Amino acid sequence: MSMPLTEAAIEARYQSSFGRAAGYLPRDRKAVDAWQVELVQRARAQLAGQHVKPVQELADLLDRETDLRDRVTRTIEGALKLHPGGVRNIDEMLTCLDEITQTAPHYRLDPRQRIYFPMSALFCYMMAVKDDGWELFRDQRFNDALRKILKAWCVFLDSEESRYVLYDGPDGWLSQAAYEDFKLYEFEVDPDAPYGGFASYNAFFHRPIKPEFRPNGALHDLRAVVSPNDGSVVMAYANVQKDADILDIKHQRYSLRKLLSKYSGIDSFVGGTVFQSFLSGANYHRWHAPVDGVIEYKETVEGLMFSELYSKQVDPTAGTLSQGYQANVNTRGIVVIKSTSPDIGKVCVIPVGITEISSVTITAEVGQRVTRGDEIGYFSYGGSSMCLVFEPNKVDFTVPTGVPGTVTDDGAPIFVNSTIARAK
Repeated sequence: MSMPLTEAAIEARYQSSFGRAAGYLPRDRKAVDAWQVELVQRARAQLAGQHVKPVQELADLLDRETDLRDRVTRTIEGALKLHPGGVRNIDEMLTCLDEITQTAPHYRLDPRQRIYFPMSALFCYMMAVKDDGWELFRDQRFNDALRKILKAWCVFLDSEESRYVLYDGPDGWLSQAAYEDFKLYEFEVDPDAPYGGFASYNAFFHRPIKPEFRPNGALHDLRAVVSPNDGSVVMAYANVQKDADILDIKHQRYSLRKLLSKYSGIDSFVGGTVFQSFLSGANYHRWHAPVDGVIEYKETVEGLMFSELYSKQVDPTAGTLSQGYQANVNTRGIVVIKSTSPDIGKVCVIPVGITEISSVTITAEVGQRVTRGDEIGYFSYGGSSMCLVFEPNKVDFTVPTGVPGTVTDDGAPIFVNSTIARAK
Protein backbone atom coordinates (compact mmCIF):
# COMPACT_ATOMS: atom_id res chain seq x y z
CA MET A 1 0.00 0.00 0.00
CA SER A 2 1.37 3.42 -0.92
CA MET A 3 2.06 6.08 1.66
CA PRO A 4 -0.56 8.84 2.12
CA LEU A 5 0.04 12.43 1.06
CA THR A 6 1.83 14.78 3.43
CA GLU A 7 0.00 17.71 5.03
CA ALA A 8 1.62 20.12 2.57
CA ALA A 9 0.68 17.92 -0.37
CA ILE A 10 -2.96 17.51 0.67
CA GLU A 11 -3.24 21.27 1.21
CA ALA A 12 -1.80 21.92 -2.25
CA ARG A 13 -4.13 19.39 -3.84
CA TYR A 14 -7.13 20.84 -2.02
CA GLN A 15 -6.32 24.38 -3.10
CA SER A 16 -6.00 23.20 -6.72
CA SER A 17 -9.28 21.26 -6.74
CA PHE A 18 -12.16 22.13 -9.05
CA GLY A 19 -14.59 22.65 -6.16
CA ARG A 20 -12.26 25.12 -4.44
CA ALA A 21 -11.64 26.97 -7.70
CA ALA A 22 -15.37 27.10 -8.45
CA GLY A 23 -16.14 28.51 -5.01
CA TYR A 24 -18.26 25.53 -3.99
CA LEU A 25 -15.69 24.55 -1.39
CA PRO A 26 -14.23 27.10 1.02
CA ARG A 27 -10.78 28.60 0.69
CA ASP A 28 -9.90 27.40 4.18
CA ARG A 29 -9.63 23.61 4.35
CA LYS A 30 -10.21 23.76 8.11
CA ALA A 31 -13.82 24.70 7.36
CA VAL A 32 -14.20 21.42 5.46
CA ASP A 33 -12.66 19.58 8.42
CA ALA A 34 -15.16 21.17 10.83
CA TRP A 35 -18.07 20.46 8.47
CA GLN A 36 -17.06 16.81 8.15
CA VAL A 37 -16.90 16.46 11.92
CA GLU A 38 -20.40 17.90 12.29
CA LEU A 39 -21.82 15.73 9.48
CA VAL A 40 -20.25 12.59 10.89
CA GLN A 41 -21.60 13.35 14.37
CA ARG A 42 -25.11 13.64 12.94
CA ALA A 43 -24.57 10.43 11.00
CA ARG A 44 -23.35 8.51 14.03
CA ALA A 45 -26.52 9.49 15.88
CA GLN A 46 -28.65 8.00 13.08
CA LEU A 47 -26.84 4.77 12.20
CA ALA A 48 -29.85 2.70 13.25
CA GLY A 49 -32.12 4.44 10.73
CA GLN A 50 -33.20 3.27 7.28
CA HIS A 51 -31.13 4.26 4.26
CA VAL A 52 -32.74 6.04 1.33
CA LYS A 53 -33.21 3.61 -1.56
CA PRO A 54 -30.08 4.36 -3.68
CA VAL A 55 -27.86 4.48 -0.58
CA GLN A 56 -29.21 1.05 0.43
CA GLU A 57 -28.41 -0.15 -3.09
CA LEU A 58 -24.81 1.01 -2.62
CA ALA A 59 -24.71 -0.82 0.72
CA ASP A 60 -25.99 -3.99 -0.97
CA LEU A 61 -23.39 -3.59 -3.75
CA LEU A 62 -20.57 -3.35 -1.23
CA ASP A 63 -21.86 -6.45 0.55
CA ARG A 64 -21.81 -8.39 -2.74
CA GLU A 65 -18.60 -7.05 -4.27
CA THR A 66 -15.98 -7.71 -1.62
CA ASP A 67 -13.10 -6.34 -3.71
CA LEU A 68 -14.91 -3.02 -4.02
CA ARG A 69 -15.78 -3.02 -0.34
CA ASP A 70 -12.13 -3.62 0.52
CA ARG A 71 -11.05 -0.69 -1.68
CA VAL A 72 -13.61 1.62 -0.06
CA THR A 73 -12.38 0.53 3.37
CA ARG A 74 -8.73 1.13 2.44
CA THR A 75 -9.64 4.52 1.01
CA ILE A 76 -11.48 5.52 4.19
CA GLU A 77 -8.52 4.38 6.27
CA GLY A 78 -6.18 6.43 4.09
CA ALA A 79 -8.46 9.47 4.36
CA LEU A 80 -8.49 9.20 8.17
CA LYS A 81 -4.71 9.60 8.16
CA LEU A 82 -5.22 12.92 6.36
CA HIS A 83 -8.14 14.04 8.53
CA PRO A 84 -8.89 11.99 11.68
CA GLY A 85 -12.31 13.64 12.07
CA GLY A 86 -13.74 12.14 8.88
CA VAL A 87 -15.90 9.05 8.40
CA ARG A 88 -14.43 6.01 10.15
CA ASN A 89 -16.15 3.23 8.22
CA ILE A 90 -18.56 2.39 5.39
CA ASP A 91 -21.66 2.60 7.58
CA GLU A 92 -20.85 6.20 8.52
CA MET A 93 -20.18 7.08 4.88
CA LEU A 94 -23.55 5.66 3.85
CA THR A 95 -25.43 7.57 6.54
CA CYS A 96 -23.65 10.79 5.58
CA LEU A 97 -24.89 10.21 2.03
CA ASP A 98 -28.43 9.77 3.41
CA GLU A 99 -28.13 13.15 5.10
CA ILE A 100 -26.85 14.88 1.97
CA THR A 101 -29.70 13.63 -0.24
CA GLN A 102 -32.21 15.41 1.99
CA THR A 103 -30.41 18.74 2.43
CA ALA A 104 -30.22 21.87 0.28
CA PRO A 105 -27.10 24.08 0.37
CA HIS A 106 -27.32 27.28 2.40
CA TYR A 107 -25.75 30.53 1.27
CA ARG A 108 -22.80 31.54 3.43
CA LEU A 109 -21.65 35.13 3.73
CA ASP A 110 -18.19 34.04 4.90
CA PRO A 111 -16.32 32.46 1.93
CA ARG A 112 -14.35 30.34 4.40
CA GLN A 113 -17.56 28.51 5.35
CA ARG A 114 -19.00 27.84 1.91
CA ILE A 115 -19.72 24.13 1.62
CA TYR A 116 -21.83 24.21 -1.53
CA PHE A 117 -20.58 20.79 -2.75
CA PRO A 118 -21.40 18.44 0.14
CA MET A 119 -20.41 15.21 -1.59
CA SER A 120 -17.15 16.77 -2.77
CA ALA A 121 -16.56 17.89 0.82
CA LEU A 122 -17.42 14.40 2.11
CA PHE A 123 -15.08 12.74 -0.40
CA CYS A 124 -12.41 15.45 -0.22
CA TYR A 125 -9.82 13.32 1.56
CA MET A 126 -10.92 10.02 0.04
CA MET A 127 -10.25 11.45 -3.43
CA ALA A 128 -6.77 12.48 -2.28
CA VAL A 129 -5.73 8.97 -1.17
CA LYS A 130 -3.10 7.76 -3.61
CA ASP A 131 -3.87 4.75 -5.76
CA ASP A 132 -6.94 3.41 -3.95
CA GLY A 133 -8.71 6.78 -3.85
CA TRP A 134 -7.98 7.60 -7.48
CA GLU A 135 -9.06 4.16 -8.64
CA LEU A 136 -12.18 4.05 -6.47
CA PHE A 137 -13.77 7.03 -8.21
CA ARG A 138 -12.92 5.51 -11.59
CA ASP A 139 -14.60 2.22 -10.68
CA GLN A 140 -17.75 2.00 -12.81
CA ARG A 141 -19.65 0.08 -10.14
CA PHE A 142 -19.00 2.70 -7.47
CA ASN A 143 -19.56 5.55 -9.92
CA ASP A 144 -22.92 4.16 -11.10
CA ALA A 145 -24.08 3.72 -7.51
CA LEU A 146 -23.10 7.31 -6.70
CA ARG A 147 -24.98 8.52 -9.79
CA LYS A 148 -28.20 7.02 -8.42
CA ILE A 149 -27.60 8.79 -5.11
CA LEU A 150 -26.94 12.07 -6.91
CA LYS A 151 -30.15 11.63 -8.91
CA ALA A 152 -32.05 11.15 -5.65
CA TRP A 153 -30.52 14.39 -4.38
CA CYS A 154 -31.50 16.08 -7.64
CA VAL A 155 -35.10 14.93 -7.11
CA PHE A 156 -35.02 16.56 -3.69
CA LEU A 157 -33.50 19.76 -5.09
CA ASP A 158 -36.27 19.76 -7.74
CA SER A 159 -38.92 19.59 -5.02
CA GLU A 160 -40.69 22.25 -2.97
CA GLU A 161 -39.05 20.84 0.16
CA SER A 162 -35.72 22.22 -1.02
CA ARG A 163 -36.93 25.85 -0.96
CA TYR A 164 -36.27 26.35 2.75
CA VAL A 165 -32.89 27.95 1.88
CA LEU A 166 -34.54 30.56 -0.38
CA TYR A 167 -35.15 33.34 2.13
CA ASP A 168 -33.72 36.75 2.96
CA GLY A 169 -32.04 35.89 6.27
CA PRO A 170 -28.23 35.98 6.73
CA ASP A 171 -27.73 32.45 5.32
CA GLY A 172 -30.48 32.70 2.70
CA TRP A 173 -29.99 32.87 -1.05
CA LEU A 174 -32.30 35.90 -1.20
CA SER A 175 -30.33 37.95 1.32
CA GLN A 176 -28.90 41.31 0.32
CA ALA A 177 -25.39 39.87 0.44
CA ALA A 178 -26.36 37.02 -1.90
CA TYR A 179 -28.07 39.50 -4.25
CA GLU A 180 -24.80 41.37 -4.68
CA ASP A 181 -22.53 38.31 -4.49
CA PHE A 182 -24.39 36.41 -7.21
CA LYS A 183 -25.72 39.46 -9.12
CA LEU A 184 -29.29 38.31 -8.63
CA TYR A 185 -30.52 41.63 -10.00
CA GLU A 186 -29.55 40.30 -13.44
CA PHE A 187 -31.91 37.34 -13.09
CA GLU A 188 -35.66 36.70 -13.08
CA VAL A 189 -36.18 36.87 -9.31
CA ASP A 190 -39.34 38.17 -7.65
CA PRO A 191 -38.24 39.56 -4.26
CA ASP A 192 -41.86 40.06 -3.18
CA ALA A 193 -42.95 36.46 -3.82
CA PRO A 194 -42.38 33.60 -1.38
CA TYR A 195 -39.06 31.87 -2.14
CA GLY A 196 -38.36 34.49 -4.79
CA GLY A 197 -41.04 32.94 -6.99
CA PHE A 198 -39.08 29.69 -7.45
CA ALA A 199 -40.65 26.24 -7.29
CA SER A 200 -37.48 24.56 -5.99
CA TYR A 201 -33.82 25.10 -5.22
CA ASN A 202 -32.85 23.84 -8.67
CA ALA A 203 -35.28 26.29 -10.28
CA PHE A 204 -33.35 29.00 -8.45
CA PHE A 205 -29.99 27.55 -9.48
CA HIS A 206 -30.72 27.53 -13.22
CA ARG A 207 -32.79 30.71 -13.03
CA PRO A 208 -33.43 32.62 -16.29
CA ILE A 209 -31.52 35.83 -16.92
CA LYS A 210 -33.06 39.13 -17.96
CA PRO A 211 -32.47 39.60 -21.71
CA GLU A 212 -31.10 43.13 -21.28
CA PHE A 213 -28.14 41.72 -19.33
CA ARG A 214 -27.10 39.43 -22.22
CA PRO A 215 -27.78 41.48 -25.35
CA ASN A 216 -27.15 39.72 -28.65
CA GLY A 217 -25.05 42.17 -30.62
CA ALA A 218 -24.16 39.52 -33.20
CA LEU A 219 -27.73 38.50 -34.01
CA HIS A 220 -27.43 39.62 -37.64
CA ASP A 221 -23.73 38.86 -38.11
CA LEU A 222 -23.78 35.54 -39.96
CA ARG A 223 -20.02 35.05 -39.57
CA ALA A 224 -20.05 35.38 -35.79
CA VAL A 225 -19.95 32.59 -33.21
CA VAL A 226 -21.37 33.63 -29.84
CA SER A 227 -20.67 32.12 -26.46
CA PRO A 228 -23.22 29.49 -25.42
CA ASN A 229 -22.51 30.14 -21.73
CA ASP A 230 -21.17 32.50 -19.11
CA GLY A 231 -17.77 31.58 -17.73
CA SER A 232 -14.05 32.01 -18.30
CA VAL A 233 -11.74 30.61 -20.97
CA VAL A 234 -9.80 27.47 -20.00
CA MET A 235 -8.09 26.64 -23.28
CA ALA A 236 -8.34 26.34 -27.04
CA TYR A 237 -6.87 23.02 -28.17
CA ALA A 238 -6.07 22.80 -31.90
CA ASN A 239 -5.64 19.78 -34.19
CA VAL A 240 -7.81 17.50 -32.04
CA GLN A 241 -7.58 13.85 -33.06
CA LYS A 242 -10.00 10.94 -33.12
CA ASP A 243 -7.95 8.93 -30.62
CA ALA A 244 -5.53 10.38 -28.08
CA ASP A 245 -3.87 9.56 -24.77
CA ILE A 246 -5.84 11.62 -22.24
CA LEU A 247 -3.92 10.75 -19.09
CA ASP A 248 -0.75 12.83 -19.53
CA ILE A 249 -0.98 15.91 -17.31
CA LYS A 250 1.75 17.78 -19.21
CA HIS A 251 0.16 17.34 -22.63
CA GLN A 252 -3.57 17.23 -21.95
CA ARG A 253 -5.43 15.85 -24.95
CA TYR A 254 -8.99 15.49 -26.09
CA SER A 255 -10.08 12.29 -27.81
CA LEU A 256 -12.92 12.87 -30.30
CA ARG A 257 -13.96 9.24 -29.98
CA LYS A 258 -14.41 9.69 -26.23
CA LEU A 259 -15.63 13.28 -26.35
CA LEU A 260 -18.35 12.70 -28.96
CA SER A 261 -19.42 9.24 -27.80
CA LYS A 262 -21.82 7.64 -30.33
CA TYR A 263 -21.93 10.51 -32.84
CA SER A 264 -21.19 9.04 -36.28
CA GLY A 265 -19.90 12.27 -37.83
CA ILE A 266 -16.65 12.38 -35.83
CA ASP A 267 -14.45 12.50 -38.94
CA SER A 268 -15.63 16.01 -39.85
CA PHE A 269 -14.08 17.33 -36.62
CA VAL A 270 -10.67 15.59 -36.91
CA GLY A 271 -7.98 18.27 -36.95
CA GLY A 272 -10.40 20.84 -35.58
CA THR A 273 -10.34 22.84 -32.36
CA VAL A 274 -11.83 22.33 -28.89
CA PHE A 275 -12.64 25.55 -27.03
CA GLN A 276 -13.29 24.91 -23.33
CA SER A 277 -14.61 27.28 -20.66
CA PHE A 278 -15.33 27.01 -16.95
CA LEU A 279 -18.52 27.98 -15.09
CA SER A 280 -18.35 29.11 -11.47
CA GLY A 281 -21.24 28.85 -9.05
CA ALA A 282 -22.14 32.49 -9.60
CA ASN A 283 -22.45 32.09 -13.37
CA TYR A 284 -25.67 31.82 -15.36
CA HIS A 285 -26.24 28.06 -15.84
CA ARG A 286 -28.35 27.92 -18.99
CA TRP A 287 -26.72 27.48 -22.38
CA HIS A 288 -27.61 28.90 -25.78
CA ALA A 289 -26.98 28.18 -29.47
CA PRO A 290 -23.63 29.63 -30.62
CA VAL A 291 -24.62 29.73 -34.32
CA ASP A 292 -27.69 29.77 -36.55
CA GLY A 293 -28.49 26.30 -37.82
CA VAL A 294 -30.30 23.01 -37.41
CA ILE A 295 -29.85 20.54 -34.54
CA GLU A 296 -28.38 17.49 -36.25
CA TYR A 297 -27.69 15.30 -33.21
CA LYS A 298 -28.12 15.22 -29.46
CA GLU A 299 -27.11 12.77 -26.75
CA THR A 300 -26.67 12.66 -23.00
CA VAL A 301 -23.70 10.57 -21.87
CA GLU A 302 -23.68 9.22 -18.32
CA GLY A 303 -20.00 9.18 -17.42
CA LEU A 304 -17.77 9.58 -14.38
CA MET A 305 -18.39 12.29 -11.79
CA PHE A 306 -15.71 12.49 -9.09
CA SER A 307 -12.73 11.19 -11.03
CA GLU A 308 -9.69 13.46 -11.29
CA LEU A 309 -6.83 13.48 -13.80
CA TYR A 310 -4.40 10.79 -12.64
CA SER A 311 -0.98 12.28 -11.90
CA LYS A 312 1.58 12.32 -9.16
CA GLN A 313 1.74 16.08 -9.66
CA VAL A 314 -0.61 18.64 -8.18
CA ASP A 315 -2.59 20.58 -10.77
CA PRO A 316 -1.21 24.13 -10.36
CA THR A 317 -4.05 25.63 -12.40
CA ALA A 318 -6.84 25.19 -9.81
CA GLY A 319 -8.58 22.26 -11.43
CA THR A 320 -8.37 23.34 -15.05
CA LEU A 321 -6.03 20.57 -16.17
CA SER A 322 -8.58 18.04 -14.98
CA GLN A 323 -11.31 19.75 -16.99
CA GLY A 324 -9.85 18.54 -20.30
CA TYR A 325 -9.75 15.01 -18.93
CA GLN A 326 -13.26 15.33 -17.52
CA ALA A 327 -14.63 16.42 -20.90
CA ASN A 328 -13.55 13.02 -22.23
CA VAL A 329 -14.97 10.86 -19.45
CA ASN A 330 -17.57 12.77 -17.42
CA THR A 331 -21.34 13.01 -17.66
CA ARG A 332 -22.04 15.41 -20.53
CA GLY A 333 -24.43 16.50 -23.21
CA ILE A 334 -23.66 16.49 -26.93
CA VAL A 335 -25.50 18.84 -29.30
CA VAL A 336 -24.31 19.08 -32.91
CA ILE A 337 -25.54 22.10 -34.85
CA LYS A 338 -25.19 22.23 -38.64
CA SER A 339 -24.66 25.91 -39.21
CA THR A 340 -26.64 27.63 -41.95
CA SER A 341 -23.51 29.68 -42.57
CA PRO A 342 -21.43 27.31 -44.73
CA ASP A 343 -18.22 29.08 -43.71
CA ILE A 344 -18.69 27.91 -40.10
CA GLY A 345 -19.69 24.30 -40.77
CA LYS A 346 -20.80 22.07 -37.91
CA VAL A 347 -20.36 23.13 -34.30
CA CYS A 348 -20.62 20.70 -31.39
CA VAL A 349 -21.80 22.04 -28.01
CA ILE A 350 -20.73 19.85 -25.07
CA PRO A 351 -21.89 20.86 -21.58
CA VAL A 352 -19.85 18.85 -19.06
CA GLY A 353 -21.15 17.98 -15.60
CA ILE A 354 -18.51 17.89 -12.86
CA THR A 355 -18.89 16.39 -9.35
CA GLU A 356 -22.29 16.96 -7.70
CA ILE A 357 -25.45 16.12 -9.65
CA SER A 358 -23.59 16.11 -12.99
CA SER A 359 -26.98 16.84 -14.48
CA VAL A 360 -27.38 18.25 -17.98
CA THR A 361 -30.78 18.85 -19.55
CA ILE A 362 -30.95 19.35 -23.33
CA THR A 363 -34.16 21.18 -24.27
CA ALA A 364 -33.50 21.45 -28.02
CA GLU A 365 -34.71 18.69 -30.35
CA VAL A 366 -33.13 17.05 -33.39
CA GLY A 367 -34.33 18.79 -36.53
CA GLN A 368 -35.08 22.03 -34.67
CA ARG A 369 -33.89 25.23 -36.35
CA VAL A 370 -32.14 27.55 -33.90
CA THR A 371 -30.94 31.13 -34.04
CA ARG A 372 -27.76 32.12 -32.21
CA GLY A 373 -28.77 33.03 -28.69
CA ASP A 374 -31.70 30.58 -28.48
CA GLU A 375 -31.69 28.55 -25.27
CA ILE A 376 -30.86 24.87 -25.86
CA GLY A 377 -30.41 23.49 -22.31
CA TYR A 378 -29.28 24.00 -18.73
CA PHE A 379 -27.31 22.56 -15.82
CA SER A 380 -29.04 21.54 -12.62
CA TYR A 381 -27.13 22.05 -9.37
CA GLY A 382 -23.49 21.14 -9.60
CA GLY A 383 -20.13 21.92 -11.11
CA SER A 384 -19.85 22.49 -14.81
CA SER A 385 -17.70 23.18 -17.82
CA MET A 386 -18.43 23.74 -21.53
CA CYS A 387 -16.68 22.63 -24.70
CA LEU A 388 -17.25 23.78 -28.26
CA VAL A 389 -15.79 21.65 -31.04
CA PHE A 390 -15.17 23.27 -34.43
CA GLU A 391 -14.29 21.70 -37.76
CA PRO A 392 -10.72 22.41 -38.93
CA ASN A 393 -9.84 25.83 -40.38
CA LYS A 394 -13.29 27.28 -39.87
CA VAL A 395 -12.96 30.02 -37.22
CA ASP A 396 -10.60 32.52 -35.66
CA PHE A 397 -11.13 33.31 -31.98
CA THR A 398 -11.82 36.90 -30.97
CA VAL A 399 -11.23 36.31 -27.24
CA PRO A 400 -7.84 35.64 -25.62
CA THR A 401 -7.13 31.90 -25.50
CA GLY A 402 -3.59 32.05 -24.14
CA VAL A 403 -0.81 29.87 -25.51
CA PRO A 404 -2.28 27.19 -27.81
CA GLY A 405 -2.74 23.89 -26.00
CA THR A 406 -2.15 25.33 -22.54
CA VAL A 407 -4.65 25.97 -19.76
CA THR A 408 -5.26 28.78 -17.33
CA ASP A 409 -7.25 29.32 -14.13
CA ASP A 410 -7.67 33.04 -14.79
CA GLY A 411 -8.86 33.03 -18.39
CA ALA A 412 -10.75 35.78 -20.15
CA PRO A 413 -14.41 36.16 -19.09
CA ILE A 414 -17.06 35.22 -21.63
CA PHE A 415 -20.81 35.84 -21.59
CA VAL A 416 -23.83 34.35 -23.31
CA ASN A 417 -24.42 36.05 -26.69
CA SER A 418 -21.01 37.75 -26.79
CA THR A 419 -18.88 37.06 -29.87
CA ILE A 420 -16.03 34.61 -29.20
CA ALA A 421 -15.05 33.68 -32.80
CA ARG A 422 -15.67 34.53 -36.43
CA ALA A 423 -15.64 32.50 -39.62
CA LYS A 424 -12.31 32.68 -41.44
